[in-house]
This record gives sequence, structure tokens and C-alpha cells, in this order.
Amino acid sequence: MIGYATLGTNNVEKAREYYDALLVEIGAKRLMELEEGGFTLYGTEMGAPSLAITQPYNGEAAVPGNGNMIAIPFEERSQIDSFYNKAIELGGSDEGAPGVRGDEGPQAFYAAYFRDPEGNKLCAFRVGPA
Repeated sequence: MIGYATLGTNNVEKAREYYDALLVEIGAKRLMELEEGGFTLYGTEMGAPSLAITQPYNGEAAVPGNGNMIAIPFEERSQIDSFYNKAIELGGSDEGAPGVRGDEGPQAFYAAYFRDPEGNKLCAFRVGPA
């Protein structure tokens, strides 16, 4: 249902450094780079859901949205823990440490929330038992 999601940045090079180091943790890499706005697309392969960073097209400052968030699915809880820790280590900020939200069980929602250095909110999650 989602092709790609885009996050605005005010510093393309700094954002590329952050996402290069973070997204390699889940097997993603730069798939496309455009000069205009520094548009950079990350993913595992073209045609699969992906994440892009870019300066805003209108030339105004990039600001995080209130209520906007990108959620990335994982297979194992330990992968979420590792991804979250890497995000924080690279300069991200905590928005909710890894843990179960709600009840443990077959539909348990295990998630971690963080913001990138420019304030964009992301979530690493898994649905299912431990």
C-alpha cells in the first residue's frame, strides 16, 4: 500500500550520514540520489517500500510534522532493540524505549520510538508473541 515515505531535511549530507549508518542495520542502502533537493531514496530494492530524505520542494525549512511518524516492521524483538540503540547512538532521541505496548500474547505490539537528529519521528515494531 505504501511505495515510499519522505522525510524533510535541512542538511542533506548530515541526514545521509545518519540514514546510511542506521538503515544498513536492516539491509537498506541508497537506491537513488538526485541533485535537486538532495533527494535520496533508501531501500532493499527498487519497487519495495522505501524511505526518502530531501530538502522541501518549496524551499522553506524542513520541520517535523505533529502526529507524523514512519513505522518500520521487524521480524524479531532483538532487531528492534538493536535498531533503536543504533538510532540513539547516531544522534537520535528517545520517544519511547523498546517494550510491549498493551498485553503480551499472540497480538503483542512490541515497539520502540525515536526521532532522527532533525526531529522526524520513527518507530520500529513487531506484532506477535516474544
